[in-house]
Amino acid sequence: MSRKTLLTSKEIEIILHRLACQLIENHNDFSNTVLIGLQPRGTYLAQRLTKLLQEEYNIKDLKLGLLDITFYRDDFRRKGEPLEATPTKIDFLIENKNVVIIDDVLYSGRSVRSALTALQAFGRPTNVELLVLIDRRFSRHLPIQPNYRGRQVDAINEEKVVVNWKETHKKDAIYLEQKQSKD
Repeated sequence: MSRKTLLTSKEIEIILHRLACQLIENHNDFSNTVLIGLQPRGTYLAQRLTKLLQEEYNIKDLKLGLLDITFYRDDFRRKGEPLEATPTKIDFLIENKNVVIIDDVLYSGRSVRSALTALQAFGRPTNVELLVLIDRRFSRHLPIQPNYRGRQVDAINEEKVVVNWKETHKKDAIYLEQKQSKD
């Protein structure tokens, strides 16, 4: 398997600051905006952005929720092994709010579609936006595009984007992996 580094820890930090500034530009004080991280992989990005907005940019009363979409996916019954859901942690209504869905990698768009369905249990938002760290264009199955993207990657289907967070892998890094063909 070959591995190419897409983003280093420093580059990820720069992108997080840029995304935070874009959010501030569009949502100002966040009084009518909530952030929703998709479980499990969007959680780290959502928590990092929330911490950055609160500590570096003095955004007060920022609401962060974590949404599990396991049983809203259109493929959850097709998996061979039983799926384990992660607890959803949303202790607020999204009725008439601006919602920013946060995930690490946008690939087919199916996770985002699932998130839109799952969010209906928490109210009807005024507006929904999508923020992703990596946008894998050319692999979309649904007409879903991010409002905010850290980096756009042109990856073919045999390639996989792997996101490592320091919370789970001791350092931040994003890789593009490709299986070697056996000739």
